[in-house]
Amino acid sequence: MSSIRFKALQEAISRQPVDVELPSNKVSEFFGTNVFSYEVMQKYLSEGVLKTLKAAIENNMPIDRPTADEVAIAMKTWALEKGVTHYTHWFQPLTGATAEKHDVFLDVSPDGKVMEKFSGGQLVQQEPDASSFPSGGIRSTFEARGYTGWDPSSPAFIFGKTLCIPTIYISYTGEALDYKTPLLKALHALNNAAVPVCNYFDKNVKKVVATLGWEQEYFLVDEAMFNVRPDLVHSGRALFGANPAKGQQLEDHYFGSIPERVNEYMRDFETESYKLGIPLKTRHNEVAPNQYEVAPIFEEVNIAVDHNQLLMDLMDKIARRHHLKVLFYEKPFAGVNGSGKHNNWSMATDTGVNLLSPGKTPDSNLQFLTFFVNTIKAVHDYSDILRASIASAGNEHRLGANEAPPAIISVFIGEQLTKVLDGFEKKVKAEKSSGKKSLKLDIGHIPELMLDNTDRNRTSPFAFTGNKFEFRAVGSSANCAQSMLVLNTIVAEQLTRFKKDVDALVNKSTTTEEAIVQVLRSYITASANIRFEGNNYSEEWVKEAARRGLPNVQTTPQALEALLTDKALKLFENQGIFTKREQHARHEIQAEMYTKKIQIESRIMADMALTQIIPAALKYQNMVIDNVRGIKEIFTPSRAFAGVEVKDKALAESMNDGRYEDIADSQIAMIKEISERVSIIRNRTEQMIEERKKANKIEDTTDKAYAYCDKVKPCFDEIRYHADKLELLIDDSIWPFPKYRELLFIK
Repeated sequence: MSSIRFKALQEAISRQPVDVELPSNKVSEFFGTNVFSYEVMQKYLSEGVLKTLKAAIENNMPIDRPTADEVAIAMKTWALEKGVTHYTHWFQPLTGATAEKHDVFLDVSPDGKVMEKFSGGQLVQQEPDASSFPSGGIRSTFEARGYTGWDPSSPAFIFGKTLCIPTIYISYTGEALDYKTPLLKALHALNNAAVPVCNYFDKNVKKVVATLGWEQEYFLVDEAMFNVRPDLVHSGRALFGANPAKGQQLEDHYFGSIPERVNEYMRDFETESYKLGIPLKTRHNEVAPNQYEVAPIFEEVNIAVDHNQLLMDLMDKIARRHHLKVLFYEKPFAGVNGSGKHNNWSMATDTGVNLLSPGKTPDSNLQFLTFFVNTIKAVHDYSDILRASIASAGNEHRLGANEAPPAIISVFIGEQLTKVLDGFEKKVKAEKSSGKKSLKLDIGHIPELMLDNTDRNRTSPFAFTGNKFEFRAVGSSANCAQSMLVLNTIVAEQLTRFKKDVDALVNKSTTTEEAIVQVLRSYITASANIRFEGNNYSEEWVKEAARRGLPNVQTTPQALEALLTDKALKLFENQGIFTKREQHARHEIQAEMYTKKIQIESRIMADMALTQIIPAALKYQNMVIDNVRGIKEIFTPSRAFAGVEVKDKALAESMNDGRYEDIADSQIAMIKEISERVSIIRNRTEQMIEERKKANKIEDTTDKAYAYCDKVKPCFDEIRYHADKLELLIDDSIWPFPKYRELLFIK
């Protein structure tokens, strides 16, 4: 193999696990030690300020400056005691990553005295440049002012030697330039819509929060192997690579024994996560080789989103200690499963009730049915906007493949709840459920197993899984806030509509309970088309979905169009999430991001094809040509027997009859195949470059995204197909970069 590839492989093989020691065998003893939590605040804040701060967070009230000043002093004192030197406003711009600008706890007085200082003003507000982050035209280069504002509902934390303060990020003119701002608005809207509905059943409910438990899937590759794959370095996915003999077909990686090196990496980032208050619960091997998953305990959505963004950053940094590279791209390797970030979502009251818990009698649990049916109705009415929330260049490769939910949005609720809704709709009492049923295995020493109220449908993009909905279509690299702000907004809008419909009937002298029942029945009927209990991967479902009128949106530019419909603009304005200007800006940012990612992949693909793959193919072809020349020289009689008297006439005649082309027919066929494939790769690469040049001249952002989607991207598959065929043909010692068989199996 090539010297660079050989060196990388040798490095990877020689790696030893990095031993990780826990601060304590009990996670509870060091959990949250780097978080400015309520327990920490009790030690550093006066009782009055603590009470004011807590009330402000719980009641969505602004915090006055004296309170902010005391909190800032407490934060600084705590941070300095833990060896911190800097602070930063930690925010989530629309790049998809987090951002931070560090300032030292330092000030100089007029008399030249140096001191550590951190004021309430510095805590509450900072001013990063707003012209260099995506803004969709809201900010320009000469209009650079933007603001970060403290989010006290998400606790500050220490990362390394820096105090990180979670913040929102807005423009000078007040528009949201981040993920957190609209998410907080959506959660506020949900609370405002859900509480009045809860009060139909319990007047004591004063607050409703949305909860989220994400499941983060990811791949790991050795750092040395990663660094000699330009496509992985610059785009996050392997643009070339033939399938290895062994991939995931034996299904032996899923839930298998975790490799020791990977296990130590997991222990390392888990330990740091616990210190940061991230309640990681589960780790396991995923389906594809080198693919893994980590999942936490449920948290309030805003905190869960912050923790997921923090964890991805943490995982990337800690991977370097272990000479690994973590890949969050949705489909980094063709031919094996891609990665998602399943968002498990529910709603809970301040009285401790999970509003999506069916209980033992879901058919008579009217509060559960209210929130359950309204969620389904929201997904039915706004499926196009929900589909847009998960649209990206990476997820485009994953959606609809045989390991991910399809691009058709549908809802799975399971056999039992299907019967409940059908019976409720038709005024027929469903079969009485006694809760979980037992599974008898007739194996004496095995304890009785309890069945859940639904099976799991891994093919459904939006599935009910017992006491929550699982939005499985979210991509692994995505910020959960994008899909969560849409889901919470559409449910808030639907609950608002439900309250109006119920109250309208009550005003006509219908009892509240009967009004709720009537409205729910109408919603069950109206949203029936979105419910599907079968195999979402099947061709039959694609046809059935079309018959039902459900959209099957395959590409990102097409999906993003839903953001600019009158329905979408009205939805987000009604709920106070986005202005029309902000919504148009979001669409432009996402379309531009899609274009740039495809553009980068196109450039890398052209570079690798023209400067690595084709030269390797020609080098090997020349070796084969030399081989054929040698055969010709040996088996041409005039040369083979020059100056030699051949006494055996029969031998001489047989040598004359044997043409070298017949003897070297395999080599000649290889020469022809290499020439043909090189020609196709070259021509299609040049075509791709020309299409890219044309697309780059298009000024309209949407049109440019479509050009990259419809004209540039289609070239990828054919270029890759012929390059991967060459990989299987060319001498292994010549192939320039690590193959799948070397990338996908960490020991």
